[in-house]
Amino acid sequence: MEGNQSWITEFILMGFQLSEDMELFLFVIFFLLYTFKLLANGVILGLICLDPRLHSPMYFLSHLAIIDISYASSNLPNLLANLVKHKKTISFVSCTMQMIFNLSFASIECLILLVMSYDRYVAISLLLQYTVIMTWRMCTFLAITSWACGFSLALVQVSLFLRLPFCGPQNVNRFFCETRSVLKVTCGEIWINEMFLFADGVFILVGPFSLMLVSYVSILWAILKIQSKEGHKKAFSTCSSHLCVVGFYFGIAMMVYLVPDNSQREEQQKILFLSYTLFNPLLNPLVYSLRNAQVKAAFHRVLQKKRTM
Repeated sequence: MEGNQSWITEFILMGFQLSEDMELFLFVIFFLLYTFKLLANGVILGLICLDPRLHSPMYFLSHLAIIDISYASSNLPNLLANLVKHKKTISFVSCTMQMIFNLSFASIECLILLVMSYDRYVAISLLLQYTVIMTWRMCTFLAITSWACGFSLALVQVSLFLRLPFCGPQNVNRFFCETRSVLKVTCGEIWINEMFLFADGVFILVGPFSLMLVSYVSILWAILKIQSKEGHKKAFSTCSSHLCVVGFYFGIAMMVYLVPDNSQREEQQKILFLSYTLFNPLLNPLVYSLRNAQVKAAFHRVLQKKRTM
C-alpha cells in the first residue's frame, strides 16, 4: 500500500470542461464572491471586537464568521489559482488538507448553528432564565465541544482515506477535493469509508437539523403568545430568515452526503457542492448578523466614533 501511494503527487480536479475565456470570467465572479465573504465576515468580527456590548450576545456569531472565512479560504484560493492559470491539478498533500478542512468546518458550522438555535430558544422561551442557563462558561463549553467534534470526525475520515491504495488515473470529478469524489479514484475497498461518512452525515446533519426544527417550533409557539403585532412581525421575520438559511445549508449538504451515488446526477452534484461552498458563507453574515439590530447599532456607533476623531 505504501508503495502504491508513494508515487502519487497530485490529483486532477475535472470540474466542468470550459474554455479559457469562460474560466477567466468565472475567476472574476468567484474572486468577487470570495472578497465579499471576507469583507462581510471581517466586518462582523471587527464590530464584535471593537464594541464591548457585542461580546456576550454575539459570541456564537463570531465563531460562525470565523468558520465561514476558514471554510471559503480552504477551497477558493486553489480554485481561483487553477482558473487563472488554466490548470486543474492539486497536490496530494493539499488535497488531503482540503478534505480535512472541508469536513471540519462544515461539521463545526452545523453544530454551531444548532447551538445558536438553542441560544435563541432560551432567549425567547426562557427569557428570565437566560443569564442563568447561557453563562459564559456554558457558551465556551458549547463552542469548544463543537470545534473538537468537527475536527475529530474529519481526522477519522482522512485517516481511513490515507490507508487506501491508488493505482489508476487520479481524476476527481469536482472543483475541490470533496471526500466522496476522491474516494472514487482509489482502488481499495471503500465500504468502511462510506459507512463512516454516512454515519457522520446522520450525526452532523440529520440530528442537529431535527433538533433545530424542534427549537424553532418552540420559538414560534412562544412568539404566538406575544400580544404585540409588531413583536409578532419582527420575530416571524427573524425566524423565517434563519429557517431559510438552515434549510438551504442542511438541505444541500444532505443531498451531497446522504443521497446514494448516481452517475446520472454527477453534474447536478457538482453544481450543488459549488453553490454549497460559494453562497452559504454569504448568507450567514447577511441573515444572522447584518440584519441584527444590535450589529446595526454597533456599526453606527463605530462610524460616529470615526467621524468624531
